[in-house]
Amino acid sequence: MNRFFVSLSTVLLLCGGFQGAKAQLVTGQDTTNRIITTPLAFLNFSPDARSAALGDAGVALSADANATYWNPAKLPYLKEDFGVSLSYTPWLRNLVDDMYLTYLTGYKKVAPGQVVALSVNYFDLGVLDMRSDRGIQTGTFNSREFMFGATYSRQLGQNFSVGLSLKYINSNLASTSIINNVSIRPASTAAGDISAYYKKEYKNDEIGSNLIWSWGLMLSNIGGKVSYGSDDKYFIPTNFKLGTGISYTADGRNRFNFVLDANKLMVPTPPVYTLQNGQPVVTSGRDPRDLSALGGIFGSFADAPDGLSEEVKEIMISTGVEYWYGDIFAARFGYFSESRMKGDRKYFTIGFGARFQQKYGVDFAYLMPQRQGSPLAQPLRISLSMNLNKNTDPLLDEELEN
Repeated sequence: MNRFFVSLSTVLLLCGGFQGAKAQLVTGQDTTNRIITTPLAFLNFSPDARSAALGDAGVALSADANATYWNPAKLPYLKEDFGVSLSYTPWLRNLVDDMYLTYLTGYKKVAPGQVVALSVNYFDLGVLDMRSDRGIQTGTFNSREFMFGATYSRQLGQNFSVGLSLKYINSNLASTSIINNVSIRPASTAAGDISAYYKKEYKNDEIGSNLIWSWGLMLSNIGGKVSYGSDDKYFIPTNFKLGTGISYTADGRNRFNFVLDANKLMVPTPPVYTLQNGQPVVTSGRDPRDLSALGGIFGSFADAPDGLSEEVKEIMISTGVEYWYGDIFAARFGYFSESRMKGDRKYFTIGFGARFQQKYGVDFAYLMPQRQGSPLAQPLRISLSMNLNKNTDPLLDEELEN
């Protein structure tokens, strides 16, 4: 029963999401709870355990294979020639028992300072019970969404690099069917990511200390609107991340990484509607139906009905600290915060990781929401990684390090 309720609610939101949101604002005039919702939300779920344990921060974190999600521009700074990572997350296990997120990614260096990578993001929403208008079960369907991406990253200078990713995205929530007298079908689109990364290293060879200050920028999911068969088209979750990080070791054995990310959805803010002659009319903000895909993206920084104060509330903050002992064992702690007006997600995260033979790795993360009864409670993420063919040429290693 829980599985059916959650899956069907998701489909109904997408089929009649615009009209439903409009009706709620017309009748309630709730200007204190204006949450931005989009389809394909799985594109912004943290897929790997390392960054998930750091409060979902990672745009300026030191590079690993999962940089394909957080900031592909970091990939040229990896020491290894080839690597892969597989992550698994049971999703909303307090509500359903068959929903999960899987992320598989791999990279390959093709030249000094140049990397190509592939990634697959698969979100299984579980089995949906299909029913007629009279409540009679007509069958079942496995709702699912996925993304396939290809990435190219290049180092442009000693301390600066950029990355570009292209994606194909597919969302198949209820196959081809009719819900609420609306014919729905799978949705698909293409999108792209643009990223940049800068780092500056400070060394003291006399005492063996080392400090790296890094900055990262990521603009992800830049693409067209999607339609599930109705007349309405929906913005995909285009996302802007800006982050910084500091990595410090005093003796070369104990290292601390501090990261901070600011994150904002580049999606139109829901406007305020009022009834005029029995019809809903936008009285504050902009009607999303009148905006193109690019117009909605670039207008998202100045479209909130309450002005700048509301725009600031749409910024989510992620922060975390990571401790490494000898590049063998890691302990992590983080925090994520979102305005109450925009969803009120607030949670602590913890995790740990280990590396074996300088080739294999395993990471775990656990989320602890501040609010009791949150559906986000108790998700345990696990990531497995492997890095092979480490460069043996010391001159090449030194060049990539710089």
